Amino acid sequence: MTSFVTPLWRGYRDSSLILRVTVALVLGVVVGLIGGPGVAELLSPLGDLLMRLLKFIILPIVLFTLMVGVNQGQAGSLGRLGRKVFLYYLATSALAIVVGLLVATLLSPGEGMTLDSEASVSVPDNPGILKVVLGIVPDNIVAAFAGQDLLGILFTALVFGLALARLRRSASQGELGERLYGVLAALNAVTLKVMGGILHYVPIGVFAIVAGTVANQGVDTLLSLGDMVVVLYVALGVQLLVYVGLMRAFGVPLAAFFREARTPMATAFATQSSSGTLPLTLDAAQRLGLPRNLYGFSLPLGATLNMDGAAIRIAISAVFAANVAGMPLDWTSMLQIVAVGTLISVGTAGVPGAGIVMIATVFSQVGLPIEAVALLTAIDALVGMGCTALNVTGDLVGTAIIGRSEGERIDTTAAQASSASSTGD
Repeated sequence: MTSFVTPLWRGYRDSSLILRVTVALVLGVVVGLIGGPGVAELLSPLGDLLMRLLKFIILPIVLFTLMVGVNQGQAGSLGRLGRKVFLYYLATSALAIVVGLLVATLLSPGEGMTLDSEASVSVPDNPGILKVVLGIVPDNIVAAFAGQDLLGILFTALVFGLALARLRRSASQGELGERLYGVLAALNAVTLKVMGGILHYVPIGVFAIVAGTVANQGVDTLLSLGDMVVVLYVALGVQLLVYVGLMRAFGVPLAAFFREARTPMATAFATQSSSGTLPLTLDAAQRLGLPRNLYGFSLPLGATLNMDGAAIRIAISAVFAANVAGMPLDWTSMLQIVAVGTLISVGTAGVPGAGIVMIATVFSQVGLPIEAVALLTAIDALVGMGCTALNVTGDLVGTAIIGRSEGERIDTTAAQASSASSTGD
């Protein structure tokens, strides 16, 4: 038995991760369609285990990556990088809403459908931008870490990372700072080793999650609101082309980028979690050879605040609701959706059901019927998969572009060799 299992494991381990994830996606769809809800219940523990493993590694990988990265960069560069990251996230969120409105206006999803006036949906409260900004500073570090509060973890890592940098430059405490930095660098290396082991399980978890999602959604839901789903994925494709154009303009090598980005993209598609996919996104940035002080800051922040896929969903949903209600949007309403939607995408960061919160808030601002949200919840998982994949892609694209603007050369040869050694047994 051992002689059979060992070659099988070696074949699985040595094959490329994206090949394993792609096969898992396809098998998950097939098994989900054939097996139905019964197989979804049977496989759910395997999917839950993947999400637990990814959440398990989030805290150390964000904390140590950023603290070590801050101490590898120039002291004055962090503020400049931060401004570029925020500007990119704000601009692409607004652009994504414009893309969504244009595509939806051309293809008119929801025409011919009627609205059920008795439909209702429970929408979580929108905390608002001010509360999100104040929430960046945790009032309890332990609670922030225990609750996987990415903004709180990010703030803590930045503050202590900068303090360590000053300590290392201190004449009286420089040696102490160097010792602490060595410990953090070792912890970061150990975390990457653990991450390498988790990567081997990713395809199994992806298979279980996709099978469960397909089994629970079924084909009836897809057929009933198929035009809305198709239009949304067309808009996501257009936004991806926009990313391609931006990367070409900044000299980001497309083949190298997508070779490393496709695994977190596929995992985000299956798990519907930007924060859950964060360890894989950070791993992709490391493979691309981007600086730690950039991706250690931009990617955790993007997983919480930058949601281009969700922005497109807002736009498509608004046009869909307007068509169903028989009240087409005028240019003033569209401009209002762009402005409100861009701000709302930041103001709902970290809220459970954030996509529904965004849509409901925008609907109330522009006078669209809130009952239409109930229709959209039926396809929440189907559209959430594509939107999350685009969210993660947008974070990586922005990081690569900003890296190029800082003069960084994206060359994956050395990083791939390093990653291969870290994921092997």
